[in-house]
Amino acid sequence: MKQNGKTVVVGISGGVDSSVAAYLLREQGYNVIGLFMNNWEEEDVDDSACSSASDWEDARAVCSRLGIPAYSVNFAAEYRDRVFEYFLSEYRKGRTPNPDVLCNREIKFGPFSEYARRLGADFIATGHYCAVKRCDDTTMLYEAADKNKDQTYFLNQVNSRQLDNVIFPLAGMQKSEVRDTAQKLGLVTAKKKDSTGICFIGERNFKRFLSKYLPAMPGDIVDVNGKKLGRHDGLMYYTLGQRRGLGIGGVAGEEQNRWFVVSKDMENNRLVVKCGEGDELMSSACDTDGFNIIGGRPAKNTLRCKVKTRYRQPAQEATLYFTDSGAHIEFDAPQRAVTPGQYAVAYLDERCLGGGAIR
Repeated sequence: MKQNGKTVVVGISGGVDSSVAAYLLREQGYNVIGLFMNNWEEEDVDDSACSSASDWEDARAVCSRLGIPAYSVNFAAEYRDRVFEYFLSEYRKGRTPNPDVLCNREIKFGPFSEYARRLGADFIATGHYCAVKRCDDTTMLYEAADKNKDQTYFLNQVNSRQLDNVIFPLAGMQKSEVRDTAQKLGLVTAKKKDSTGICFIGERNFKRFLSKYLPAMPGDIVDVNGKKLGRHDGLMYYTLGQRRGLGIGGVAGEEQNRWFVVSKDMENNRLVVKCGEGDELMSSACDTDGFNIIGGRPAKNTLRCKVKTRYRQPAQEATLYFTDSGAHIEFDAPQRAVTPGQYAVAYLDERCLGGGAIR
């Protein structure tokens, strides 16, 4: 459908998804503007692992190929205040945060949208794999056609108003189709590897990066009975269910099996581990700090739904109870490594209802 010259500003990241999103919008008749966000300023000039310079070059090359203008904007100060400080505060509490979720709410659908409007945008667009539907003047979030790449989990904290006038061009596409399209167009991003992990850390050593901002407090590694097995480098470096990097070899009197992190004893600065998986890593329920609802709130305070407690997880059958402080979620079957700081995200069929940080 030709759009009669409406202007859309697309978040062009230097990756294949946003590249194809921009192309699709151009083909639909929009006046397309590419806007690249720089959310992190390098402090290590000799460390290019997280540099956005190459991404900006790719973004400009794509825009040039498509014949659309490209702009760059720096949101590093906003990112540090709204996302990175939260990231650090959560690690201080011994939790495992997900900064990408906050980046969507606080940057991509916040300052980015405001800046796009100043460029004359009627709409904004991103290369996210998700969909929006509008009903009774309310915008709701839905899963994308490609369930393996669906990114609604990362958008669970945005509100309905932030999704007004937003377009997700890849909603009905498979990832393979996106790459094929980029290849046929001769875009430099066609074979570019998808970014993984936390954007401002990139390929750098996580411990080394985090130690620059938080003082490490080494302590004892103990088993579930309190027996000392070794030393940890700092509780902030570990997460529930982790089995690598513990430095525990064979222990006399224990079965020869893998060791897993089962809890963090913050009061005594002890990392609690167990040899082999058991019930210690399983949870039948969890509570959240707040619960953001995208679109209209369900009429009842009790809801049958499906819930994800991490991104790469099939949604699990559960009952959700809205509370004054957030939500209480009871799973039909116990779940492994439900981790404080991560998000519990609820789904009604293909609709992403929203979510809350696990307490």
